[in-house]
Amino acid sequence: MTLTIPNKPRAVTPHTILVELLHNTLQLARSTNTSEEVLTSLQQIYTLAAGLEPYLNEYTTPESDALTALAQKTSQEDWSKRFSDGETVRQLEQEMLSGHVEGQTLKMFVHMTKAKRVLEVGMFTGYSALAMAEALPSDGILVACEVDSYVASFAQTCFQNSPHGSKIRVEVAPALDTLHKLAQQGESFDLIFIDADKKEYVKYFNIILDSNLLAPGGLICVDNTLMQGQVYLPSEQRSVNGQAIAEFNRVVASDSCVEQVILPLRDGVTLIRKV
Repeated sequence: MTLTIPNKPRAVTPHTILVELLHNTLQLARSTNTSEEVLTSLQQIYTLAAGLEPYLNEYTTPESDALTALAQKTSQEDWSKRFSDGETVRQLEQEMLSGHVEGQTLKMFVHMTKAKRVLEVGMFTGYSALAMAEALPSDGILVACEVDSYVASFAQTCFQNSPHGSKIRVEVAPALDTLHKLAQQGESFDLIFIDADKKEYVKYFNIILDSNLLAPGGLICVDNTLMQGQVYLPSEQRSVNGQAIAEFNRVVASDSCVEQVILPLRDGVTLIRKV
């Protein structure tokens, strides 16, 4: 029997990496002299793990047509030819897109917090920005920070296909520069979503709190705070980004001015509020 996995983006979350490892282990066990008892157990473990994400997708409110089109356009782009034009060179990839379940979760947070002003630190092709904009009232605004001019233009083209795209204002510059500018202008936001350069997460966090960019009673959502599971693996197995996220998690947890919870959603989402 040959086990197959449907075509999917590269495994980049703790769960999808685990499913891939279980798949490979089961294939190896089938090709070696492994007992039926062990094979049956591995099959059960794999089935339980592999079925989770498809189930979550099926029973989460469907994304809008505009979000579907944006995700499809992102998946069809050859990102191997595109690199960030910011201070830190990074290769872009379709896996940077938030996706259906996380997008609907962020949209739900906007509804729950009754946010009218949202700040997104790191936009990529705009999936999460548009998902949150869909939940904003007609006079709401989402300011999106994006360092890469190509993906900013890519996203803005997609936003034109949605009646909610006009709520989004894109700031093309390094995120730290934009945060300082917004702070100097006295702007504040009800919900802030951070998903940019992982090595700058601590700086983003400090600027947001120190400059009152977060409105009273506001919520900070931070993406990739499990970083492919590296944060709880031995430190020698961490990448530069993995080490940066581990440090960010430590800084947040030791800050008595905030409360936080890490949700095992996709690659980890931390919710933070000022006490």
